Amino acid sequence: MKKTLYGIPNCDTVKKARTWLADHGHAFDFHDFKKQGLERATVAAWLDQTDWDILVNRKGTTWRKLSDERRAQVVDKASALELMLENPSVIKRPVLEGAGPLSVGFSEAHYGVLFGDKAA
Repeated sequence: MKKTLYGIPNCDTVKKARTWLADHGHAFDFHDFKKQGLERATVAAWLDQTDWDILVNRKGTTWRKLSDERRAQVVDKASALELMLENPSVIKRPVLEGAGPLSVGFSEAHYGVLFGDKAA
């Protein structure tokens, strides 16, 4: 399966993931969801693979800038889906598809295990 890394190019964590993948020789497509957007089917598929509270980054600036009322509306998979489509920056980054189970966030140790790299 084709590997796709979703994120925003100026995000430090996304930069680390892209560098790690390139340094370890793993081909991937990068999808800038700020410029390219996100399809409902893509985000819905992510939500079928992982919990919505893992995908919604409640520690990030985007979440904190939402009104209390808007944050209170995000209570389940359906409401999280709508929020992520309205404001993709609220998604925890990066999201990696096609390298086994959906991966959200980045750590060298996790990617090493995910890809079976001994050098991680």
